[in-house]
Amino acid sequence: MKLEILRDLNAARRERRGVVLVTDTETGAARLVRGEDATRDNLAGELEKRLRSGRSGMMEDGRTFLTVHVPPPRLVVIGAVHISQALAPIARIAGFDVTIIDPRTAFATPERFPDVSLVAEWPETALKRVPLDPFTALAALTHDPKIDDEPIHAALRAGCFFIGALGSRKTHGKRVERLLAQGAAAEELERIHAPIGIDIGAQSPAEIAVAILAEVIAGLRRGAPRQRIAA
Repeated sequence: MKLEILRDLNAARRERRGVVLVTDTETGAARLVRGEDATRDNLAGELEKRLRSGRSGMMEDGRTFLTVHVPPPRLVVIGAVHISQALAPIARIAGFDVTIIDPRTAFATPERFPDVSLVAEWPETALKRVPLDPFTALAALTHDPKIDDEPIHAALRAGCFFIGALGSRKTHGKRVERLLAQGAAAEELERIHAPIGIDIGAQSPAEIAVAILAEVIAGLRRGAPRQRIAA
């Protein structure tokens, strides 16, 4: 591998960005395609599919091998609530790095969330140390606009592959009004899944957690991770 390609690959890993190494197995020629450039590449369709699946492999031409490098998916949950207690362990089993953020220290305790990255700070402070990116999903679960709104707005700016929030459609309508007032673009707000979770008739916190994780995985595998938009 050429030194320049290796340097760019290592930089992508540090920055949690997806890239694909395209190699002509007959000539040995190789090039690195960054995720943000995939849609403009002559192999766009195949590259986007590979970035979503995270799977490397030979193309149908029998000579072009695609080596996919994507960061581990991350789930940032806003709210140390009952749903989060069920969501964190199953998300970890599914391969997600999980972080719980909640400034309410009565809820955000190690006893309630063992073996989970737990940050008992306001989201706007916590996210400076846990930056969002296109390979991160955000689930806002507190029902409290003072806690949920800012990380949702931050997730839109960061291009998170999934953004979801608890609340009825009426509650979400008020949320949209607040975010518009804060400068969010109307077309970006359409990306928010609210009410969060696929409709399986979930009732208990554990069932709601399953519905949320299913929707997060669908966002990861069926929709290409987006690149950052202007702040």
